[in-house]
Amino acid sequence: MKTLDMSFKTSTHKIHHLKLRYASDGLTKEVVAKAMADLAATKLFDKDGVNLLAEPVAAKYVETVETPIIDAPKAD
Repeated sequence: MKTLDMSFKTSTHKIHHLKLRYASDGLTKEVVAKAMADLAATKLFDKDGVNLLAEPVAAKYVETVETPIIDAPKAD
């Protein structure tokens, strides 16, 4: 499974991640940069007076691979 992980600087200069599980695969740099800028401009993500998405920093796809060690028994 791929997740789009977008990093933003908060209004207190800490890093906050916004992770989207169902983002389209293969988005261009320009599309993601515009989406991040639009999210930051809305100023909707506020927690205790801190803007969590104040400034876009970076974005990446994170791919998770599951490797089973012990499989669950199958129900009969």
